[in-house]
Amino acid sequence: MTSFEGPLPIWDIVREDTELTLPILRMKRRRMRRPSDGKEGDFFIAEAPLWVNVIAITTDGMVVLVEQYRHGIHEISLEVPGGVADGAGSGLDAAQRELAEETGYSSGKWTFLGSVSSNPAIFNNRCEIYLAEDCVRTQEQDLDPFEEIRVVLKSESEFLDAVRKGEIHHSLAVAAVALWTLRG
Repeated sequence: MTSFEGPLPIWDIVREDTELTLPILRMKRRRMRRPSDGKEGDFFIAEAPLWVNVIAITTDGMVVLVEQYRHGIHEISLEVPGGVADGAGSGLDAAQRELAEETGYSSGKWTFLGSVSSNPAIFNNRCEIYLAEDCVRTQEQDLDPFEEIRVVLKSESEFLDAVRKGEIHHSLAVAAVALWTLRG
């Protein structure tokens, strides 16, 4: 293990090759050189699009959540609404679309809470987090062909308890809660 004094330098990209291209990400192999000693090694980077998450609060103070099966962990997950920001438009456009599609709710009062790195060890993307206040149900869900989503409403205290107890464990949802609570 190398101890380093002073600011850490950005490593140099020696070579980059696409190893695998999938609909939701591209896996790259990067040959990297550490500037401090010239040592080289291969690292794998998952290039993924921008993601969005929404803390959605109804006019009567309920938090709008979604429950769905997640293939990666092979279990049902309770989360905040969100998804990939595919297509044209901004992160806000994607957040508004995802909230409406997944839950049927919409809002005229949106606040950008911040952005987090999804998993900077291997992913290059970020997740933008928005607060949608005064949400009302304006439409039926408009789910993707393989989505099955149950909308769950919880009071703010029930929502925060679900995070504390680990019932909400999606890391990007927990990051959204952190930014929301830090906002006050």
